[in-house]
Amino acid sequence: MPRTALRVRRWAAIAVLGGLLAGCGTTGGESGTVAEPAAGAGPRTSTEVRPIEAATEITDAKGVTVSLDKAPQKIVCLVALCDDILVELGLTPTATNSAALAHPQFLGKEKAAKVPVVPGGFLSPEVEAILSHRPDLVIGLEDTHGKLAPALKGATTFWPVQPGSWKDSVGYLRDLAALTGRTEEGEKAEKTFRARLAKAEEARSDRTALIIFGSDENFGVATPATDVAAGLFPKISHYPWKSRGVDGSYSLEEILARDVDVLFVETLSFGAPDGKLSDKLAENPLWSRIPAVKNGKVIEVDSEVWAKGRGTRSLGIVLDEATAALR
Repeated sequence: MPRTALRVRRWAAIAVLGGLLAGCGTTGGESGTVAEPAAGAGPRTSTEVRPIEAATEITDAKGVTVSLDKAPQKIVCLVALCDDILVELGLTPTATNSAALAHPQFLGKEKAAKVPVVPGGFLSPEVEAILSHRPDLVIGLEDTHGKLAPALKGATTFWPVQPGSWKDSVGYLRDLAALTGRTEEGEKAEKTFRARLAKAEEARSDRTALIIFGSDENFGVATPATDVAAGLFPKISHYPWKSRGVDGSYSLEEILARDVDVLFVETLSFGAPDGKLSDKLAENPLWSRIPAVKNGKVIEVDSEVWAKGRGTRSLGIVLDEATAALR
């Protein structure tokens, strides 16, 4: 797979793996407790939601403190998690570099088209373009956009986020709800997601599921230790896939041996779309022997939501689509 294709799906993996090697977990209270082990379903998800209080300063689950003079009015999103949270709170980013807003359960194509796009793409957003919007707050991914912090310092507040699990995502939702004063909206969004996850857990499938991603036949496997969406799957299905490090993956032979019942495919495009990943993999004779392929259970999903969203709205969509396919 091209290096850029790997980067999109593995930005989170670098930080998570670094934490594991250091013997650390993802911590931070009820909304950011230690991430569940990849091998098991974990305890039943609680549907209880603690009240959120408005604040001008928060310290997130990763220990990052964000301090503002007042509730931010203009927020620029450099990572889709930011867009996800703002939509959950009933807000719209001042500018973005994510295509997730076009999803019908976000803003939809017409409204999303009105949100300015930060040039430079996800990997290299242009600082001058960001500052041209005079943002009160800029939210980006720590291991990708942290390098922008010095250039933004003094002109705006930069908040580096790095979700490693759905609980981290809930924590970021609560934090931004507090900063924007959208406390009721934040509580409602968290409640809705927790109820959705708890319901999916009750109907946990015994089918073997798999999420693969890529732009060509050199695909990758999304694992619970390195991917927020995949982290939900041990709770709702049999998901026997463990991380092999940033540069490791699985072969079609290994996947065939696991008797995958339902296969979710994320086609990652860089530049002009050049076809579905599942169509490219179909050229390999082993592909047709996978049970999911033989039984018509290969689902091409929206990579903007499944691979990049990682907020409660995106993860809710993942749960809905996954549980429907796993029945």
